[in-house]
Amino acid sequence: MPPAQAADAWPSHPIRLIAPFPAGSSVDAAVRVITPRVADALGQFIVIDNRAGASGGIGAELGAKATPDGYTLSGGTTSTHALAKALNPHLSYDPLRDFAPITLIGHLPYIIAVHPAVAAASLQELIALARAKPGQIRYTTVGNASMARLGGELLSTLTGIQMTPIAYKSSAQSVLDTIAGRIELQFGTMAPVLPHVRSGTLRPLAVTGTARSPALPDVPTAVEAGVPDFEVTLWFGLFAPARTPRAIVERLHREFTAAIGTPQVRNALLAQGLQPQTTTPAAFSKLIAAEIDKWGRVARKANLKLE
Repeated sequence: MPPAQAADAWPSHPIRLIAPFPAGSSVDAAVRVITPRVADALGQFIVIDNRAGASGGIGAELGAKATPDGYTLSGGTTSTHALAKALNPHLSYDPLRDFAPITLIGHLPYIIAVHPAVAAASLQELIALARAKPGQIRYTTVGNASMARLGGELLSTLTGIQMTPIAYKSSAQSVLDTIAGRIELQFGTMAPVLPHVRSGTLRPLAVTGTARSPALPDVPTAVEAGVPDFEVTLWFGLFAPARTPRAIVERLHREFTAAIGTPQVRNALLAQGLQPQTTTPAAFSKLIAAEIDKWGRVARKANLKLE
């Protein structure tokens, strides 16, 4: 079937959306809020396919190599589409060449939180504790090509402390060890961490965005807590494989941005700590290019390398 006719007939069966992180992660939680409305608009089911591993790289590679017919989409983040490229010149996929951006979903700061037994009630007290005990404060990451690892290393660089990164497959898994007291510091995304902050099983010290999170209005930013220039946010976006017919990408852009713009979806995303923001495909592509350059410079300054 010629591309124009294929686009006209699309979608004629369910669509797969690859979430490159496990169920319960912030990416997974966000797409599960958005996709039911898009599915209704398209008249087809959208099936979430969680493919975790390699800091999201496994799912990103699957999305990059999928057939470009509009029936396989993928989520992506700063980690999968900027940091991975900045750290690894031999990455198995190219974030700019191998994808057709659909839209940005929004931005998400991290929460710096500790187990209540840790003798730190503020970020400055945590820094003092880490300075007094070099390497003894362990913090959670989801691998070297993750924003959590970058954030931990950047905090160490800016404050002159030494901490030990402990890698997990996801924040949803690492938070279990933190609330059990086996890890001191959780550098996590909002969805898996917020319930434990609200229940009191984790103590929040700071959020890493440029402004306080509406989900945690009483928790200061890291800059407010006394660490100038410390800002780490994770953006989420949606992609089709490169060479997907333009008409399909445009339709997906319309339906996803419309869904994200509804009060119900927007409020649900805000409740997860995500700041919703959509873009055109062209603007999203420019953002990715700028982020690869930005985080490449930060990683080099922090002496971060992909093992």
